[in-house]
Amino acid sequence: MFSLKDKVSLITGGNGGIGRGIAIGYANSGSKVAIVGRNQEKSKGVKEEILSTGGSAESFYCDVADYKSVEKCVSSINDKFGDVNILVNNAGIGIRKKEPQELSPEDWRTVMDTNLASMHYFSSLLIDQMKKNKSGKIVNIGSMLSIFGASHAAVYAASKGGVVQYTKSCAVAWAKYGIQVNAILPGYITTNLTDGFRSNFPEEAALVTSRIPSERWGVPEDLAGTAIFLASESSNYVTGASVAVDGGYSVRG
Repeated sequence: MFSLKDKVSLITGGNGGIGRGIAIGYANSGSKVAIVGRNQEKSKGVKEEILSTGGSAESFYCDVADYKSVEKCVSSINDKFGDVNILVNNAGIGIRKKEPQELSPEDWRTVMDTNLASMHYFSSLLIDQMKKNKSGKIVNIGSMLSIFGASHAAVYAASKGGVVQYTKSCAVAWAKYGIQVNAILPGYITTNLTDGFRSNFPEEAALVTSRIPSERWGVPEDLAGTAIFLASESSNYVTGASVAVDGGYSVRG
């Protein structure tokens, strides 16, 4: 029930961090993986990593904040693999300032376009394929800041809060077509994105660590099992859910 054999998965930001962890997990479960990102060298590296263990993968360039680039990318993936069965909207960036008013209009647009608008672009372009096949899985990657606020990450938090609401709306709209849409809310995961937080805001990072019942930050591989579940037939009656994978961070009083 957890097999992804012969399924085609598209993972934005699949060339590093959480996206890489999910890409490798999907490949190990039998999926053909389309690794989407701007850094072609990194994408090819993950592709080669998957191929070296007998998996199936290809890398594709895309600026996820640019609709025309997304259109071209989706077309290339369809040419290579056929219809996409699984979409993981994972691409994301963060711009940190001490307080919200320090964010420029350009900062705001950049984060919102990358973290939130891109989800709509990919989902909208793939929905007809999934409707035709009467099945599909969309997994959107949120954050602990989908739930909590942070003075240093106002636009990131706003975008990730939007991920949860977009997930719910799409789940309601597309359930009748046999398509499930869910979100994963990662806790504090050690990636290049969070390295900046830990070095620039050491006091806040120490507070985060002290709150985690598991007493450690997560690693990208910690997300793979949940992502596989939400992409497999095992989750056919799960839709609109937001699943925290956070070592207990969000439930601690």
